[in-house]
Amino acid sequence: MIIQPPSTYCFMKDLKYVCAYTIPITAIIGIWFQGAYTYLTPIYTFGIIPLFELFTNSSTQNLSDEESSLKSKKKIFNWMLYLNLPIVYGVVLLTLYTTTYSELATYEIVGIVFSTGIVLGANGINVGHELGHRFTFERFIGKALLLPSLYMHFYIEHNFGHHQKVGTKEDPATARYNQPVYLFWFTSAFGQYISAWKIQSTLLKQNKSSLLSSKNDMFWYLVITAIYLAIILYFFGIFGTLIAVLCGMVGFLLLETINYIEHYGLIRKKTSSGRYERVREIHSWNSNHTLGRIILYELTRHSDHHHRASKKYQLLDHHDQSPQLPFGYPTSMVLALIPPIWFLVMNRRVPREMKNHIKD
Repeated sequence: MIIQPPSTYCFMKDLKYVCAYTIPITAIIGIWFQGAYTYLTPIYTFGIIPLFELFTNSSTQNLSDEESSLKSKKKIFNWMLYLNLPIVYGVVLLTLYTTTYSELATYEIVGIVFSTGIVLGANGINVGHELGHRFTFERFIGKALLLPSLYMHFYIEHNFGHHQKVGTKEDPATARYNQPVYLFWFTSAFGQYISAWKIQSTLLKQNKSSLLSSKNDMFWYLVITAIYLAIILYFFGIFGTLIAVLCGMVGFLLLETINYIEHYGLIRKKTSSGRYERVREIHSWNSNHTLGRIILYELTRHSDHHHRASKKYQLLDHHDQSPQLPFGYPTSMVLALIPPIWFLVMNRRVPREMKNHIKD
């Protein structure tokens, strides 16, 4: 038996996150071969991956201090995120060219829209979310990854709203107990957009600037999105623009479904002072299912992310006190789309002390 040198072994383990590229790869295959292949990405994401999750182990193991220190310095983890930028825009371009200049049946167009939308959610918004918590040029890459899903406002609302208000009635991105995911799509999507404008207004007032100021990022997000759609309209016409919008909608609804399962039914109680208790590991659902963790760049260790938002994805830890999802994120998303089954599985897992405060 050949034993790999320790350095080589560690490097190969670090490369496990390239599995996240399998989602855009399936989309490219589907767009290229067309026909029934256009549904390869939805089948892979919500069929094959959940099936594999049933037969693969989950791990609660955390990195040692030495391993965390080493991994925090490795640039390979950053570059695996950056590579999603050309991949996402490449898939969008291939989608627009194919749907505009090829003779496709309606079912093929629908398959392509769903496939591309899944890429925009998993490799676009998800990675944009990770980079949005960082500094310098990485934030710009993160915002660029939010653009195809028409969700650039997510940067403001998530960083300055959700992380402060999670688990409260004031947070539109926290799903209420017994709230169906389809209703949550509307309340969260519209609520987050309104919240982003309110946050932007507050930030401008703090800087003694008006809404018409050049410092109004929400205004610039509108301009950039309009330019993005105008470019598509110029090169691919009205039909291409419609395809881009539909793909974007699938992308942000995928995000909202993830938001739904991340905090469903979990609430922060108010203290005697009338303020909410601080955000802790118990206010997010955690999942240690290995395949889902790798495919989504450890997003599933969401409890630790809320515990320390600036922590890079490869360093996120498991916390024993965090409520645990019975399945990985892909499987949980499928269950969430069937509300009766979701409630049957999840309601019994919501901590009893939180249930007692739901009507407070």
